[in-house]
Amino acid sequence: MLVNDVFSFLDGLAPFSYAMDFDNSGLLVGDPLQPVEKILVALDCTSSVVQAAKESGAQLIVTHHPVIFDPIKSVIAGSIPYQLASAGISVICAHTNLDLARGGVNDELARRLGLGCLEGLSPIPCTDRDKNTVTEYLGRISFLPNPMEPQDFARFVKEQLGAGIRFTLGRRPVHRVAVCGGAGADCLDDAIQAGADALVTAEVKHHVFLSAAQRGITLVDAGHFHTEDVVIEPLAQRLREQFPETEVLAWHLTEIQVI
Repeated sequence: MLVNDVFSFLDGLAPFSYAMDFDNSGLLVGDPLQPVEKILVALDCTSSVVQAAKESGAQLIVTHHPVIFDPIKSVIAGSIPYQLASAGISVICAHTNLDLARGGVNDELARRLGLGCLEGLSPIPCTDRDKNTVTEYLGRISFLPNPMEPQDFARFVKEQLGAGIRFTLGRRPVHRVAVCGGAGADCLDDAIQAGADALVTAEVKHHVFLSAAQRGITLVDAGHFHTEDVVIEPLAQRLREQFPETEVLAWHLTEIQVI
């Protein structure tokens, strides 16, 4: 199996053509013709992830967040791209395309919170692999099996995601729930218009919390890592099923500490 085989499979799951204009998804480091016997799947490509790949003998890292996001003018010793190139490790990054795709980040976040029969939240025009314009959705919305009081729902999110959270107390029980993994506070208006009692996302600014409180919706900030790391194990499992001869490892640690 080659790096390009993995790229083609991921392109089928979450077409790289879905990536938003600001994004940098795809094969960002390495050789499409490199043979692969072991893959490491992680949210980010950090120094510890590169070290884990080296120690485990992985030739390919698959991440959600791009290892190269802003343009770079040099590649020097110690930088992540330098470490990867020196070790002969390739990296494929599936970012906003995996946010939008069915079965991606937001579907997995919704499922972790017990939501089923999912609907799309914020429509985004995309180009499919045949260059046709299609509509995908940033975020998902559905119903909890049983309504919860806002504070009980916030505790439930904390338990399900293992996250430290910040939240506002809405004015009504939480039954209809919207989710958007990562920095999804821009989905607040769409969530309210769709009749959500709560929105679960991350990186919410202070003034957005105040707006949510005034508008009576429960807004839960469960952290960028915890609202997106939910996709790593399911993605690793899909790779295992597609490439049974290849060992696929899932990495769930972050460099960011919370006390």
